[in-house]
Amino acid sequence: MADRFPSYDVLAKAESESWDAITRRTIAQRIALPERRDVLTDRQRLTLRAIIDRITPQPAGRRPVNAAAILLEKIGGAEGDGYRHHRLPPLKVAWARGLDAIEAETRASHGRAFDTLTGEEQDGLLRMIEAGDASDPAWGDMPPDIFFIWRLIPDVVAAYWSHPSAWSAMGFGGPASPRGYVRLDADRRDPWEGAEDAR
Repeated sequence: MADRFPSYDVLAKAESESWDAITRRTIAQRIALPERRDVLTDRQRLTLRAIIDRITPQPAGRRPVNAAAILLEKIGGAEGDGYRHHRLPPLKVAWARGLDAIEAETRASHGRAFDTLTGEEQDGLLRMIEAGDASDPAWGDMPPDIFFIWRLIPDVVAAYWSHPSAWSAMGFGGPASPRGYVRLDADRRDPWEGAEDAR
């Protein structure tokens, strides 16, 4: 991912009037969040990390995004989204089954683990799952394409883009509390947002 805001760091405003104490604490906790080892198996976590790295590569030259830790916190938490597709099991069950099924598909087609495949091989498997062409019994009654579209992509993308390094890379001004945003029209930015690097 090209960094169009190389000189911008949303954390530079952390001690300004832009963020209140609750926002500072919440963001600091998110950055420092370790990967939970009590959520999913070791193998499932390896597969999850590889999937995240393939879908959301790390922003070059910035602090790494701990998307796996953020997503594991969600999977292991008591709260879900408040809704789910009627053909998907609850959050933790869906992820455990989905990761096991991805691993089973990988071993059937390549004879080794998902995290050991080349990027091109991983992409091929993820495309197959997205298209609903995966058929390993490990999926059970959970449709692979529904898992991919309703669980895998939204959860991975939400975890990644909830981190300040990702915000900085896209010039996002961060949480709007307590300051708020003023210039809401298209192609206008508030002074505290990142200015795109002129190239």
